[in-house]
Order: sequence, then structure tokens, then C-alpha cells
Amino acid sequence: QVQTLESGGGLVQAGGSLRLSCVASWDTFSSYAMGWFRQAPGKEREFVAAIGWSGGSTYYQDSVKGRFSISRDNAKNTVYLQMNSLKPEDTAVYYCAATSIAGSKFPADFGSWGQGTQVTVSS
Repeated sequence: QVQTLESGGGLVQAGGSLRLSCVASWDTFSSYAMGWFRQAPGKEREFVAAIGWSGGSTYYQDSVKGRFSISRDNAKNTVYLQMNSLKPEDTAVYYCAATSIAGSKFPADFGSWGQGTQVTVSS
């Protein structure tokens, strides 16, 4: 079964940092762009960041630019999301997923969603 597994979430104070990891189970990981999304209670799932198959292209939601950084290690089938200067409004369940559509930011274009990891930022 093709799937992803997120980890690294937790409770942190505003201004703090967390590093999320997402491990993919399929062998052709390096052939796919990867994305991070988040969903807060009562809200729709939203795009956070994405990275191309080689790691050479990255995309961010405006609200996280300059604070979050996405990267990948194809040898480890892993994509990361470094989150700095966290704000209470970053509180959500964070998911990673894969897409064959380079540059996409739309959840409908992504598959192999994981179970998510909870990030809670206290004020």
C-alpha cells in the first residue's frame, strides 16, 4: 500500500520551532513532487508548501514565507517541513501528500495522504 507517515508535531510556544518529517513507502518517491497541507478545526484543508521531485523548486503559502522551509532527501524517501517563528494561527493537523503535477497547490491533485501530525502553538 502506497502511503506516507508524518511525524514531528507537538505543542510549542509562539515563536518556537518544529521540524516535521514525512516518510513515503513507495520506491519511486523521487519521481513525485511532495506537498505539506494543514487543516484547522472547522476549516478546509489548505496548502502550506510544496517541493519538486529534485528539490530544486519550492512553493509556499504567503503566510508562511520566510518562516517555513520545505526540503527533501530522496535517498531516505523523506520530505521535511522546518517551521520557525510559529504563531497560534499555525495550529492545525499537518499532512503530507504526493503529486505528479509539478507546481500544484490544490489538494485534489495530491494523493497518498498520511494520517497527519498535530501542531499546537500556544500564545
